[in-house]
Amino acid sequence: MMTTIKNIYCVGRNYTEHVSELNNAMPEAPMLFLKPTHAFVEADGREIELPGDKGAVHFEAELVIRIGKPYEKGMSADELIDGLGLGLDFTLRDVQSTLKEKGHPWLRAKGFPASAPVTPFIEFPGVESLKSMDFTLVKNGTEAQRGNIQQMIFDLQHIIDYTAESFGLGEGDLIFTGTPKGVGPVADGDTFSLRLGDNVLGGCRTALK
Repeated sequence: MMTTIKNIYCVGRNYTEHVSELNNAMPEAPMLFLKPTHAFVEADGREIELPGDKGAVHFEAELVIRIGKPYEKGMSADELIDGLGLGLDFTLRDVQSTLKEKGHPWLRAKGFPASAPVTPFIEFPGVESLKSMDFTLVKNGTEAQRGNIQQMIFDLQHIIDYTAESFGLGEGDLIFTGTPKGVGPVADGDTFSLRLGDNVLGGCRTALK
């Protein structure tokens, strides 16, 4: 039985080349934001409806970790994580740019319904094993993004500790851990496949409404 999802935390700007491709400043600490639980949807091959009237929608593929027990200081990532998935942080890029210019939070650009599709979770292989596995996003049959946790600016342990100390962390919480370079626009009818190593964990197709 799947653990009830509680909070959905997301880390922005956690891969150097992605920071550069969007001309953003390099973060000095994890940049965290939240998505509502209404943003969550399973990336199990289904069609996902996204806003088609709010400017550009961009895809951002990410490793997603699921927390399996209440956080206590000193716990390792391997102790706390009970599931691993791959997700898409769909973003209303034009809306986000306007919000950033005004100094407003990103919630409207990041938290709309179905903006956080996640594959079915698999057993967490452990941090060291995960270092040998690339994750990839294949869009319409062509690889669009490839990442590895070794490329992260802030590693999984740092992200977990920082999130817990800032907001609290417990069973059922998800953390989107950041996206590598290669983000881009979504078109109506695009298909996305999310892969860990040679294994397809899930995917979706998009419909802009």
